[in-house]
Amino acid sequence: MNAAQLLATGFRTACLAAALAASSAATAGNFSVIPVRIYMAPADRAVAVTITNEGDTEVALQADLYSWSQKADGSDDLVLTEDLIVAPPIIKLAPRARQVVRLARLTPPDLQRQLTYRLIVREVPEVTAPRDDKGIVMQLPIALAMSMPIFITPPAVQRDVQCQVSRMDEQNLAALCQNTGTAYAQIRTIVLTRGDQELAKFEGGTYILPGSRRSMSIKAERSIAAGPAVARVLYDDGKTSELPVRLP
Repeated sequence: MNAAQLLATGFRTACLAAALAASSAATAGNFSVIPVRIYMAPADRAVAVTITNEGDTEVALQADLYSWSQKADGSDDLVLTEDLIVAPPIIKLAPRARQVVRLARLTPPDLQRQLTYRLIVREVPEVTAPRDDKGIVMQLPIALAMSMPIFITPPAVQRDVQCQVSRMDEQNLAALCQNTGTAYAQIRTIVLTRGDQELAKFEGGTYILPGSRRSMSIKAERSIAAGPAVARVLYDDGKTSELPVRLP
């Protein structure tokens, strides 16, 4: 197993440990990362990210970078990458302290399409966990983690989203949306209307990367008759698009 696989395995193990410990009385530090979404232009070599310990106890953190793509079923696929580096990758913060880290690009940008990555900052609770007089950790703390998307975006790229709506039952629909563009799309809401009547609504925050597709459930309060309708899609940048659909 190579170093990248070991790191990825370690991250998954930490997440599992956090889930198992969630029902115990163990506590952990609380930290924040700004910005929550990181945008870079092809000319940018580096950006600053601020990490703050919001808690009253010392916290140790590890930052890892992953290339971010999506599988055929729409699920995220994260692979450790060396396209970018974060410095420093290991951070120890006193209570209420903050530190600025640098995120730098090592490889040339792609001028034809947007590049997508994830910065995952996770707590390493075993570093600051209370220990007994023999140095043994007294309890398993909860490991917190935050995942921030990174977009390296040439000026000419844009999303291109089309959706097909299918019926699951009388009150539940599914929107299969595909992004054939060269930039990500994040769908905040999909409102299905017929005339002035709102038929059903999806609310979320679903990312669809270039070349990917996602299925989203649209809920209705009552049964919907077959026929033409309009899907009004609201994106994270406040823009909307209206797509004609036909309900089966």
